[in-house]
Amino acid sequence: MTIVGVTACTATACAAGDAEPTARTSVTTASPAAVSSVVTVPPDQTPTSSPTSSPTSSPPPATPDETPDETPSAAAEPPEFSAKITKVARDEVPHSWRPSCPVSLNELRKITMTYWGLDDRAHTGEMVVNAAVAEEVASVFRKLYDQRYPIRRMELVDAYKGSDYDSIDAGNTSAFNCRSATGSGNWSEHAYGRAIDLNPLENPFVYADGSHAHSNADEYVDRPKKPGVIHADDKVVRAFEEIGWGWGGYWSSYKDYQHFSKSGH
Repeated sequence: MTIVGVTACTATACAAGDAEPTARTSVTTASPAAVSSVVTVPPDQTPTSSPTSSPTSSPPPATPDETPDETPSAAAEPPEFSAKITKVARDEVPHSWRPSCPVSLNELRKITMTYWGLDDRAHTGEMVVNAAVAEEVASVFRKLYDQRYPIRRMELVDAYKGSDYDSIDAGNTSAFNCRSATGSGNWSEHAYGRAIDLNPLENPFVYADGSHAHSNADEYVDRPKKPGVIHADDKVVRAFEEIGWGWGGYWSSYKDYQHFSKSGH
């Protein structure tokens, strides 16, 4: 695994605003204005290529001198996992963070990392988490990538203007979002950046009576054996257990199959 760690941004970019962010009709992810240092932990092997960021991309066409029995080039092989951990700029989280949140911007980190898609291709996604758990979270997603556990999409919840419902409805894997816990006035573990919702379409939140909020997840309520679906004691649950995180699928009253958290709540 390659982990590139922390780049610094300007005081202006990372400083918390005094007012609530204004609504935007679209969100553009911007990097910190300046980078002071990049520290690289050397990988066991140098990746053979960069992750593919678009599910619609395709390999380059064959050249005329290629033959059907020719050995594929190394560039055609999936890239090795990589993760880059950076500080979070204010304009990267215009909807998911505000000054009243229980964590400051300085306590958050963005992980830009490789994930394996449902289209059997490598992609690059982004996730914001608490700085204290960034490296262990990256280590879990390295395992999931190596095991080819498929993830539908991975982008910041700000791509959905901070709407937890819209992010889940899109099947988006995300972490930090300054919001209350479902059915509670208390802060969610997501508000601290210590919880992840993984493939929420394939792994819905199911109430005790069997109901759920997203009709496009109907076929997943009964936990079929399909790509991306998480089951008790499977490789996904075990990967999170190895870093001490709990799974919402083990909860007794309702089931939050998508939810993993540092506290187990």
